[in-house]
Amino acid sequence: MSDDLERYIEKRKQESPAFAENYEEGYLNFKIGVILRQAREEMGITQQEVADKLKTTKSVISRMENHADDIRLSTLRKYAHALGRNVKLEIL
Repeated sequence: MSDDLERYIEKRKQESPAFAENYEEGYLNFKIGVILRQAREEMGITQQEVADKLKTTKSVISRMENHADDIRLSTLRKYAHALGRNVKLEIL
């Protein structure tokens, strides 16, 4: 089933530059959110605990983890520091 999905995505990317651009951006945002959630869970910290450290609400942390659209680098760094971690950025 995932092979069918991958073929569909590749076909759409080839047929539509706009789809390809939006897909890549959306996937990157999704991936950032997953990385944040996984790092938090590995540390055994709840969303509320991260929120308290960042002086914000649990719902803000949930949005960051589930909809990482337009998240600022400074916000990523603060989140990482709340977990005792750092952000590593690469340009490939």
